[in-house]
Amino acid sequence: MKHCCVIGGAGFLGSHVVEALTARGRRVTVVGRSPFARNSLPPGVRYISGNYGETHFLLETLKGVDEIINLSYSTVPSTSFDDPVQDILANLPAAVGLFDAASSLRIKRVIIVSSGGTVYGPAQKIPILEEHPTNPISPYGVTKLAIEKYGQMYMKLKDLPIVTVRPSNAFGERQKPFAGQGFVATAMASVLRKQEIFLYGRSGTVRDYVHVTDVATGIVAALDSGKLGAIYNIGSGEGRSNSEVLDAIHPLAQAAGLEPRVTILPARQFDVEVNTLDSRKLSQDTGWKAKVPFQVGIERTWNWFMNTFQQERMQKAS
Repeated sequence: MKHCCVIGGAGFLGSHVVEALTARGRRVTVVGRSPFARNSLPPGVRYISGNYGETHFLLETLKGVDEIINLSYSTVPSTSFDDPVQDILANLPAAVGLFDAASSLRIKRVIIVSSGGTVYGPAQKIPILEEHPTNPISPYGVTKLAIEKYGQMYMKLKDLPIVTVRPSNAFGERQKPFAGQGFVATAMASVLRKQEIFLYGRSGTVRDYVHVTDVATGIVAALDSGKLGAIYNIGSGEGRSNSEVLDAIHPLAQAAGLEPRVTILPARQFDVEVNTLDSRKLSQDTGWKAKVPFQVGIERTWNWFMNTFQQERMQKAS
């Protein structure tokens, strides 16, 4: 039985990746910062609380591990602008330390989870192929790309067996709203709380929204069957503007007696206008395909937010 360590595996995307791994019969260890996160993980998953940037902790944790998926990242695109230096310090040293430790322990495969939404920068052609120039216009994207480059360097110099994935905009159940990324979650939570939803520009930006379970299975497909050294997009190839996402949410909100409140603000200079990803390479190499249609994913996500919101109200009332 293969033993996979998922760093950051208790978060939104990570928890779905862990479920996909356990469904395939893997033994899984999750590393996270919160001592309480173990409660959100499937039975049988080992959880270790600690800072993976500490070398001694990392080496002890990785003993007996065959594979690593690194989902840990301490910042989001919006906060990276507030403090670009902190974006580097909070993420790059720990990632490079992981590559160094994995090289010394002869780990069989390391999955680098990068960002298909930020590393490319302004698109020259849609949908974006992996060979597209990488000219990120956010500190977040620059640091993500730097981590990719360090991984490639360790593969060349120390035979580190890496595979890089660049997911598009994941959405779905368990995503936290108001966290600086995740328009679908923030929009739904805003509707339920009767708060304003902000669009930057008349229709907002266009993004490639993929249900989180499809992103998770794409990451595991790259782990199982991806070619060493390869870079894979994980997306649908279809773009939707923020306003189109709201159009999909609108009838669900109306059925619950709610009406979205939208405020249009000027477009932001640092937002890439359009980003959609071509994932044919991942499909060809691994057989992966997205299975959750966008509208089905929206309905599942809305139902989860509705139930969560109702439970929170009941707890407050009691």
